[in-house]
Amino acid sequence: MAKIKVTQVKSRIRRPNKQKLTLDALGLTRNQKTVVHEDTPQVLGMINKVKHLVQVEKA
Repeated sequence: MAKIKVTQVKSRIRRPNKQKLTLDALGLTRNQKTVVHEDTPQVLGMINKVKHLVQVEKA
């Protein structure tokens, strides 16, 4: 599987609790933090829910 880099680019302040929990599940705990994940349907679904808060690029 391919790897993707996910970076949080916007703050989680004043976001719904579901979006905060999704960011936590992705491992994004603060602004400008980057994590690497496998390109699986589950991870892509989580990224799709918070796509306005993150930036995605291939690793």
